Amino acid sequence: MRLLNTKSLELKFFPDHIPDYVILSHRWMTPASQECTFEDIDKAPITKEDSPARKKLGFPKIQGACDLAYRDGYEWIWIDSCCIDKSSSAELQEAINSMWNYYSKSNICYVYLSDVPDSKDGWEQSFRQSEWFTRGWTLQELIAPTSVEFYAEDWALICTKLEKHEEIADITKIDPQVLLRTQEIDLFSAAQKLSWAAHRKVTRKEDQAYSLLGLFDINMPLLYGEGRQKAFVRLQETIYNSTADHSLFLFRHSLHHQDQPLLADSPTRFCERMTCVDCSELNLALPKHILYTNILASERWFT
Repeated sequence: MRLLNTKSLELKFFPDHIPDYVILSHRWMTPASQECTFEDIDKAPITKEDSPARKKLGFPKIQGACDLAYRDGYEWIWIDSCCIDKSSSAELQEAINSMWNYYSKSNICYVYLSDVPDSKDGWEQSFRQSEWFTRGWTLQELIAPTSVEFYAEDWALICTKLEKHEEIADITKIDPQVLLRTQEIDLFSAAQKLSWAAHRKVTRKEDQAYSLLGLFDINMPLLYGEGRQKAFVRLQETIYNSTADHSLFLFRHSLHHQDQPLLADSPTRFCERMTCVDCSELNLALPKHILYTNILASERWFT
């Protein structure tokens, strides 16, 4: 695991014996080229004032996260944009398959809401409307860590996950018990967990599936270029092979009128919102009175 030093802003690789660290959850900038990457920091020390990385629009975010971590007493931080060498397909694959563990083992997860101006706005509509809640990768980044702190654009503390767990549950449709960690996530059915991912957006189509690996505690090869549907079908097959959870077959919405496929083509087919404009044109494959909250996770029976 590669970590960024919060004082020197230097990267260091830890093959084992990982030190205490905090982690950043954020929404990537548009264009993504303005983010500070591993290559930026690796090619020229970021500590130098003339470092190209310092000229990028994403640098203040890196600096702000490091300053916050340093004030909190942490020497190390993990940030996806600069702690993964994305030129290495092997490292990228390992990082994506390990992402849940990275977040769950962090001491604190700092959530940076760049579209919430200050802490006062964090207690108004701008918090609910933040795009951070709509992204695919941020689902596991919200659930996996025990301690999650939300910060505004000016790095003012808004709240913790526990303080706003009811509102966050309403925004995301995630069961409050998951946010409070009063019930193990394994007890929730695959269908219900997939419903939490409905309508979340990703930049690369396949990430709609790859961003859910940790949620189901599974691993699978990444095949960028296979397309959204093939990636999601492979995800469901891997989930079933690991859990034998039959709720995978209970997707609520479908493009088909009569004969239904065995597996859904998108997490959106598991959408459980009472009123959803995006799903209104689809065919109902599962009656509305059957709720995922009433379906227990299946268990594999061995003979």
